[in-house]
Amino acid sequence: MNAASQSPRDLKVGVSLYVRKGGQSLWENGIFQNCLFLLMLLRNLPSVAEAYIVMGGDGSAQEAQRLVEDVPAPVMTMDEAAEQLDLMIEMSAQLGREWIVRFRERGGKIVSMRVGNDYVIDIERMIFDRPNALLISRAPYHEVWTLPQYEHICAPYYRSAMRVPVRIVPHIWGPLVLERAIDRDPHARDAFGYRPGRRRWRAGIFEPNICMVKTSQIPMLCCEVAHRLNPDALEHVWVYSTLTQKKHAGFAAFAESLDILKHGLATFEGRFPFHQMMTRYVDVVVAHHWENPQNYLYYEALYGGYPLVHNSSMIGACGYRYDDFDCEQGGRALLQAFAEHDANLERYRETAQAFLNTLAPDYGPNIALYGEAIDALYGAASQQA
Repeated sequence: MNAASQSPRDLKVGVSLYVRKGGQSLWENGIFQNCLFLLMLLRNLPSVAEAYIVMGGDGSAQEAQRLVEDVPAPVMTMDEAAEQLDLMIEMSAQLGREWIVRFRERGGKIVSMRVGNDYVIDIERMIFDRPNALLISRAPYHEVWTLPQYEHICAPYYRSAMRVPVRIVPHIWGPLVLERAIDRDPHARDAFGYRPGRRRWRAGIFEPNICMVKTSQIPMLCCEVAHRLNPDALEHVWVYSTLTQKKHAGFAAFAESLDILKHGLATFEGRFPFHQMMTRYVDVVVAHHWENPQNYLYYEALYGGYPLVHNSSMIGACGYRYDDFDCEQGGRALLQAFAEHDANLERYRETAQAFLNTLAPDYGPNIALYGEAIDALYGAASQQA
């Protein structure tokens, strides 16, 4: 019985993962971890009998297994997936249009799961002549699934440009990957988690600086404002993922105008795993997003009880929030955290954990919503969100 005629039970479901030849880390971007968390959630669905990682890219099966070692999963090739799966969820590795057409012809269901701000990414590529990601491939998906953070800016873009129904599904996260990484790091194993009592704080800015939605400039200005208001609050400002940016004349001129650089507080560094930096060099995370308010960085900071200064409207009452691009308010939020965090640490942790519980792959409402999304694919017609 093929996928087109069966009820949504005992389904074989695949999630595409881009595997490249050579070194690759789960910490390069959030999408690799997102694949694993989705796989964990799929295993909780009564409609799913088996869930697989489907390899895209030029990497080997051994390299794929290393990527998924924290969430062991069966791995199959694209050719195997084309013949064996009922439902394919395109996620990390984009599928070719011809592959999708053939998959549909044998009765398979196909969903594109979009977990990045593709509107902004695509527009930047068009304007600045960057490599095309081939998002608009005219492939005949059954649905596009995306996250609440992209409902405003990306959902209409997908619906119109890709000519397909769009469904909003929950952002999911769990501490498993972070915990496994900490366990493999002898230093982090004993040091992860906020430690009260420091006289001055070391701030960490972790924005990747590869797209407009997450950059370092506003967090740097938040730290600048805090330093001007209270020169005794900050010991150091680590600005990560800026080795390329600091060579840019415009970025250099911006940075050199700031007191945090003139006074020797700020340095510009490469990109490193979050847990390594937090257990060695950082006390407070200062963050900023533009139409990207659901971030694994925020969840990891909250999980460790670290003070998080942020502008996200989608993490409940967690952290120390400022509005939009208001770096002056952000600086004051940083000083509020500095003044209050140690005394309120227990309540901060409780608030954070209550929120993080709602992201879990085994959280009932998340399971129900993904289950409904899969059931709808096998109904009379897919429904738009």
